Amino acid sequence: MAGSVIKPQPQDGLIQETGQQYFQGTQPFKGTNTAGQVLKTTFNTDLIFYDSTPGTENYALNNFKIYTSASAIPGSWTEKTTNYTVSGNDITFTAASSDYIVVQLKILDGGKYGNTVDQKAFGQTVEDNYGGYQYVKLQDIVNNFMVAFVGEGKLILDVKRTDIIFHAKRAIQEFSYDTLKSIKSSELSIPNSLTLVLPQDYVNYVKLSWVDQLGVLRPIYPTNNLTTSPYNTQIQDSSGVPTQDNYGNDVEGTSQTQERWHNSNIGLINGDLNSNNFTNEMWAYNWDYGGDFFGGSWGQMFGLEPQTSQVNGWFNMNEREGKVSFSSNLKDKLIIFEYISDGLATDMDTRVPKLAEDAMYSYITHAVIASRIGQPEYIVQRLKREKSAKLRNAKIRLSNIKLDEIVQVMRGKSKWLKH
Repeated sequence: MAGSVIKPQPQDGLIQETGQQYFQGTQPFKGTNTAGQVLKTTFNTDLIFYDSTPGTENYALNNFKIYTSASAIPGSWTEKTTNYTVSGNDITFTAASSDYIVVQLKILDGGKYGNTVDQKAFGQTVEDNYGGYQYVKLQDIVNNFMVAFVGEGKLILDVKRTDIIFHAKRAIQEFSYDTLKSIKSSELSIPNSLTLVLPQDYVNYVKLSWVDQLGVLRPIYPTNNLTTSPYNTQIQDSSGVPTQDNYGNDVEGTSQTQERWHNSNIGLINGDLNSNNFTNEMWAYNWDYGGDFFGGSWGQMFGLEPQTSQVNGWFNMNEREGKVSFSSNLKDKLIIFEYISDGLATDMDTRVPKLAEDAMYSYITHAVIASRIGQPEYIVQRLKREKSAKLRNAKIRLSNIKLDEIVQVMRGKSKWLKH
C-alpha cells in the first residue's frame, strides 16, 4: 500500500509506550496530504476495530477513536468517522498536511479530545493497561518457550504448540489457587431477592464485606451451621414421596429453608433486640434492670453464642442456583465480593506476573517431558525438583510481605487485655 508511515520516537529498553500513550492513552500524528497515509500505532494494547460509523452497535465496540484538528488547540478537535480503514494496529486514511491527528484509546473520563460528550472516547481500555508491565501474556509465555526450550540441541527436540498451550493453561490454573494474584473483587448491591449470581470466572470465595457510609469494609460471615441452601427441593405428595413430571423427572420447587432465612428476624439470632421483640424470659434480668430502659442488662444474657454475636450479617453459597444467598439485614447493602479466579477467563490474553514467569517455564518443561514415554527417570525427577523450587521462589516473591505493614499491625499487641 502506497503512503508514508509516521513512526514514533524509538524507546530504549522494554518500555515501548511514551508517557502520553501510557497515562492518557493517546498517540499524536501529523498529516502528510498523501493518499493512503498509514498511522502505525504502538500502544501496548492492540486496536479493536469493528466499524467507523457512529451510532451503530459495532462502532461502540471499537476500543479507540480518532480526532483531527487544524490547530491542535483545545476545543478544536473533531471526531474522525469516515474514510479510514484499520488493519491490525495500522490506520490508513488521507489527511491534509496541516492536520494534526490523535488516536485516543477509550478512557474512563473520555479523554481530552472531542467537542461534545458523544464524541469523547469513554471506556476502560487505558485503565486496563495501567500496571501492565508487571505481567506477561500467556501467549508470549508460549512463544518464548517455543524459542528458548524447543529445538535442535535442547532438552525438548520437538513439541506441538497445542501441547504447550495445554500445559501452560494447566500451570495457570494450578498457580492461581495459591501462588498468583488471582483474587478479583466486584462491587455489587444486594437486591430485594437477597441473592446474587456468582461471577462468570468464579472458583471459590475469599471474603465478602458490606461497605458502610465511611467506606469501611464490614466483614460478612459464612452461615456455617446456621442455615443452608438445599441442592434438591423436590415437591412431595401427601405421603411425603417426591413427585415426578410426565417425563419421569423430579418436580422441583422453591426452597422453603431459604425463604424462611430471608424473612427471618436476625436479631433473634445475634441478640441485637429492641423493645418490639423482647420478652423478660430472654434476659438474665428484667429489661429495666439498672435503671436503663434501653438495654440495662445488655450483655448479661445466658448462653450468648460468640459465633452468632455479630450484626454484619451472613452469607451462604446456593450451589443449586449458582448464587450467593444473604441474610435479611443485608438488603440494599453495597458489598465487595472478593473471589478466586482460575486465571483463564480471557484465554490466551491471560496475564502472568513476571515474578512467576520462570516457574511457568519449569512447569511446562516438566509436564512435556513427564508425559512422554522412554524419558530417563533421573531427568524427569530433576525437572520435578526444579519445578518445585522455582514455584516456591515465585510464592515468596509474590507474597508481597512488607515489614512496615507487619509493624503497623503489631503496634496494637502491646495493649494489656483485661479479663
